[in-house]
Amino acid sequence: MTPPKSKPSVDPEKIAESIQRELGNLSSEQASDKAVIRERVRSLVNIAKGTRLLSRYHLQSVTTSKAARARILAYLKMFVKEPVTADELAVVSGIKEYGRRIRELRVEHGYKIYTGLSKDNLRADEYVLEEVTPNEEEANKWRVANSIRRKEGSGESRVLALLTHYVGKPLKGDELDYVAKIRSWRRRTGELRTERGWRVATRLTGRPDLSSSEYVLESLEQLPAHDRKIEDEVYSDVLKRDQFSCRRCAWNFEESRER
Repeated sequence: MTPPKSKPSVDPEKIAESIQRELGNLSSEQASDKAVIRERVRSLVNIAKGTRLLSRYHLQSVTTSKAARARILAYLKMFVKEPVTADELAVVSGIKEYGRRIRELRVEHGYKIYTGLSKDNLRADEYVLEEVTPNEEEANKWRVANSIRRKEGSGESRVLALLTHYVGKPLKGDELDYVAKIRSWRRRTGELRTERGWRVATRLTGRPDLSSSEYVLESLEQLPAHDRKIEDEVYSDVLKRDQFSCRRCAWNFEESRER
């Protein structure tokens, strides 16, 4: 029986030479002839393939996995608590849908990976892995969110279902976005408070301890109808005027946290 042939190892020098040759086919002059255009596109395809192979080669000291998700995680672990750009992760993963793999690491496996949606000091194209070990509680949160996401009904109803499940606990904006499945989830979340009386608090509506991308349902009791139409700007101005404290007894949210 003939033993299976082993796959040849990657030769980074040959790949680099191949990329250089393909780059030589790319003239700075624009072409109108379709044959020339196609030749250049194929050169770009070969360059992209070579780049992916080089990425795998240079990450071998970290991981030998061919799976994009494993390579992304290995790279993030090299730079724990340091911002990593989306362009870096695109190269490391070697796939177009690298963003989905990052989401899987965060929501399905419980890794604390923050983005510009969930951390104020990050750009929209940056990611940060806060801890090397995953958080099982976060992974369970995904299982809950995933079951709610599959429910029928409106995006608003799914957002409310997640908020009520975690009443009293802050939720990130991207978690609400995930279950809502609609672009207008922010407006719908606001309407839960202003039109239906659910006490959904944000940084601007009485919870300065929250980040700008966090929401929390403070109670399962709905506000009376006459309290539902206060505009956010007015609500925020009044809170700031009174230093986020009751004018009668001076109670504030910080005191409730200390108890």
